[in-house]
Amino acid sequence: MPDLTGKRALVLGGSRGIGAAIVRRLVSDGASTTFTYSSSPDAADVLANETGATPLRADSGDREAVAEVIKHQEPLDILVINAGVAIFGNPPDVEPSAIDRLIDINVRGPYHAAVQAGQRMNDNGRIIVIGSVNGDRMPFAGGAAYALSKSAVQGLVRGLARDLGDRGITVNNVQPGPVDTDMNPADGPMKDLMHAGMAIKRHGSPEEIAGMVAYLAGPEAAFVTGAQHTIDGGFGA
Repeated sequence: MPDLTGKRALVLGGSRGIGAAIVRRLVSDGASTTFTYSSSPDAADVLANETGATPLRADSGDREAVAEVIKHQEPLDILVINAGVAIFGNPPDVEPSAIDRLIDINVRGPYHAAVQAGQRMNDNGRIIVIGSVNGDRMPFAGGAAYALSKSAVQGLVRGLARDLGDRGITVNNVQPGPVDTDMNPADGPMKDLMHAGMAIKRHGSPEEIAGMVAYLAGPEAAFVTGAQHTIDGGFGA
């Protein structure tokens, strides 16, 4: 297990699912951890009481709100950008305002948060974005906007890794496949379609994703940057 004792971590979108598992793992590895939430105050309170992590309410699509959170976390060592939304449907039928909101949270939010954190982060810090295997592969209709947003994350980490590399700050993208959360339960209606195309025919767990994040946040990953880390049970193989 990585030793993150003395490190200061911020998880954007950390009250439920993958985000909550990441908060638990960072705390267990020794990091002083703050997480944001937007629409799940009860879940945030439960997680804070369980872990001792600090909850802060902030809309991840609001650049100024996120900037204020980052500013008050100085000096920051680890930033995990987990907040994201998914919209699926026939593109002409999806409300343009819903797509704009998806872009605000999934693309503009990670970009501005990563840039702002990079300016204030300690040297040798870690920026980790939670993307999706759908940035590489969209195997069914109706996912154009979501795939667009997750492909954009790939470009962000490649470019920002070079911008921050001279300070030893690494920037990486974790790309989960199907993971058992409220948004995509392991017993949900899409499970058979998803599992049919996988080498390991099951949903992943949030804790498995958190394990990948913990490695990238730790000292052994100091030479890993600008990369896409797919953890999907062979969904994209």
